[in-house]
Amino acid sequence: MEAVPTRARVYVAGVALAALYSLHLLPSVRAPWWAVALLAVLYAGGERLTGSFYPVLLAGAFLLPPPAAALVAVPGALLAPVARRPRLPRRIWRASQLAVAAWAASRVHWALGGRDAVVDSDFPYALVPAGAAVVVFCLLLTVLDGGILALAEGVPARLAWRGLFVRSLAPIAVHGLAGLMMAVLWRSPYGPVAALLVLLPMCVSWWAFAQYHRERAAHQATIRALVQAVDIKDEYTRGHSERVGQASMMIARELGMDEGRIEVLRFAGILHDVGKLGVPTRLLRKDGPLTPEERRIIELHPEYGHEMVRGISFLGEARAAVLHHHERLDGSGYPYGLVGAQIPESARVVAVADAFDAMTSTRSYSRARPVGTALEELERCAGTQFDPRMVTALVRALGRHGWRPAVTADEATRVPGPRRPVGNRSGVRP
Repeated sequence: MEAVPTRARVYVAGVALAALYSLHLLPSVRAPWWAVALLAVLYAGGERLTGSFYPVLLAGAFLLPPPAAALVAVPGALLAPVARRPRLPRRIWRASQLAVAAWAASRVHWALGGRDAVVDSDFPYALVPAGAAVVVFCLLLTVLDGGILALAEGVPARLAWRGLFVRSLAPIAVHGLAGLMMAVLWRSPYGPVAALLVLLPMCVSWWAFAQYHRERAAHQATIRALVQAVDIKDEYTRGHSERVGQASMMIARELGMDEGRIEVLRFAGILHDVGKLGVPTRLLRKDGPLTPEERRIIELHPEYGHEMVRGISFLGEARAAVLHHHERLDGSGYPYGLVGAQIPESARVVAVADAFDAMTSTRSYSRARPVGTALEELERCAGTQFDPRMVTALVRALGRHGWRPAVTADEATRVPGPRRPVGNRSGVRP
C-alpha cells in the first residue's frame, strides 16, 4: 500500500499515543538502565537477523518495570528494515504495537507477583504470572494486527481477526518460555551471560527458519515476475492468473490435499498461461474470432510454458499442469490428446479453475457470465471435458466461501442465447 488510508493513519496515531503513555513514567522509574540498553540492543539485532525477537521482549517484561519493558522494543522496531512503503508509518506502527504489548505484559506479570517468583526461582508458581503475561502480550498483538488489516489492507472485519490469536498463541508461548528462562538465569548467581546462552540454540533455529522464508520469498518473486510479464503482454486477461491460482487452491483444499500440495497447485494456476509469452502479441490482443492457423499458434502455449518452467524444481507437479491444462477427458484436448486418468490430477484441477474464471470475466471477445451460469456449464461438461470431482469440489467451495473475481457478470447483464460448450470449442480463447 503506497498510500495509507486516513482511517488507518488515525488508528496508527491512536496506538502511538498509547505507546507514549506507556513510556511517560520512564523518568521516575527505578530500573537498571544498563539492562534496558542491553536488552534493547539484543532485540534490535535479533529483529534484523530473524524478524520478531519476542523472547527478549518477554524477558524484559519479566525483569523490568512496565515503562522500561516497553522501551526495549522501540529502538529495534524503529530501525528494522521495512520492505514495503510507506516505511516510516510502518516503523511507527510496529514500535507502538510492541511497546503497548510489552507494557501490558509487564503490568500483568508484576501484578501477579511474577517479579518475586523470578527472583526466588519459585517454580512452578513462576509459570502462572509468566503465562498470564504471555496471553496478554499475544492478545494485544493480535487485536491490534486485526485492526490494521481491516483499516489499512481492506480485509473484511469478519475475517480480519479470524484465527489470529489461535495461530499466534503457540509460537509466542514458546518464546515466553525462553524469555522466562532468560529472566530466571539473569537473576541467578550466573548472571546475564548465562541468560544470553539461552538465545544461542534459538538463534540457530530462527536463522534456519529465516533462510527457508528467504528461499520461499525468492520463489514467490520468480512467479510474480513471470505473471507480470504475461499480464503486460495479454492485457485483456490481466489478473486472470492470480484468480485461477485462487480457484485451484480452493479446489485442492476441498479435495483434502495437504498444505504443501495446495501451495503447488496455487503455483500451477498462477503459471498456467506463462507460455503465452511465446505467442505473438497481436494474436493475444486480437478482437474477434481466431483463424484456424492462429488458433494452432496459440495452442502451442502449454508447450512453451512447460519449456519455461521445467527447470524450476520447486514447482513440482505444477509443471505438468502448465503442460496439460488444456487436455480433455474425452481425448479431444491439446497438446497430446490425453484421455481420462492419463491427464495429471494437477492439470485437471487447473482446467476447471481456468474455464471458470474465463467464463466469469469480461474479455475483448466475450462478456462475463454469472457465477451460477458458469457452474452450470462446468457441470454440463463434466465427464467429457472436465473431471467431475474437480467440478464438484469447486461448486462446494464456492458455496461455502463465495467468489469475488475482478469482473463478474450480474444477472442484469446476462446475455440471452443458447449455451456454448466451454474451452476450445467455445468463445473462451485457448
